[in-house]
Amino acid sequence: MQNFPTLEDIKAAHQRIQPYIHRTPILSSSAINELAECKVFFKCENFQKVGAFKARGAANAVVKLTEEQKKNGVATHSSGNHAAALARAATVAGIKSYIVMPSSAPEIKKKAVKSYGGEIIECEPNLMARETTLNAVVEKTGATFIPPYDYFDVIEGQATCALEMWDEGIDFHTIMAPVGGGGLLGGTALTTKYNSPTTKVIGAEPEGADDAFRSFQSKKLIPMQGPNTIADGLLTSLGILNFEIILEYVDDILTVNDEEIIAAMRLIYERMKIVIEPSCAVPLAALLKNKEHFKDQNVGIILSGGNVDLGKLPF
Repeated sequence: MQNFPTLEDIKAAHQRIQPYIHRTPILSSSAINELAECKVFFKCENFQKVGAFKARGAANAVVKLTEEQKKNGVATHSSGNHAAALARAATVAGIKSYIVMPSSAPEIKKKAVKSYGGEIIECEPNLMARETTLNAVVEKTGATFIPPYDYFDVIEGQATCALEMWDEGIDFHTIMAPVGGGGLLGGTALTTKYNSPTTKVIGAEPEGADDAFRSFQSKKLIPMQGPNTIADGLLTSLGILNFEIILEYVDDILTVNDEEIIAAMRLIYERMKIVIEPSCAVPLAALLKNKEHFKDQNVGIILSGGNVDLGKLPF
């Protein structure tokens, strides 16, 4: 059993990353509350630096590096928000970043990484190519590998999002987060159970990438093969460390189909007038699909990010 980050570790991480992040607002919508038959509090990480919660974990991992480690910079493989978050955190810290990205990564994501000062190394769009290319980059440059989610410094950083939610003095009955690699859900579960052991923590996942759901049900880690969902931020297989945290601290994982995700995404655009990416809408879709479980509760939902290609909206 790993020594999971403690509440003190998470509070220290929150202090550490202050210069790197926004404290994002919590918004609500009376129309959505009425529809959901409960009070929903949306933690808007779509307003976070780099447009996603990933800014937190990347910043914490970079700030915790030793001076010796910083000399050669940092490296990772990512097609999305972690790539931009790490590039930005490295630039703010005055060090180099090497980002291995699949050739199929959206142009908008590549532009973001470049604008934050990251050096992109392209590879074939499969996990083996990503890992092989990353290993070659690390060997050549001596950079420190910062994994996107299966890494305690990253999980500790992601856990600070829920810490801010609990600081607001809302008595949450349930807190929901999307789950891909599991860094956000794992971190959210730790913070929430430390603050309020009776509050339920629920993960939400697309049916087309439901490895966390299946792993949670069977109590053994089942890697995702050939994920297929509009929620492109949740295609990753669940991380090993995160799986341990989730088994211990998460109460349930719910799944929704792409149609339900698109409907929830559209609802947030129309009612809240804010931009979110499809992955963000998964918890609201799960809540609306299972309304009877949440009736009259205070439900916190983490809106994980807002990096969406506006030319390819699904409605």
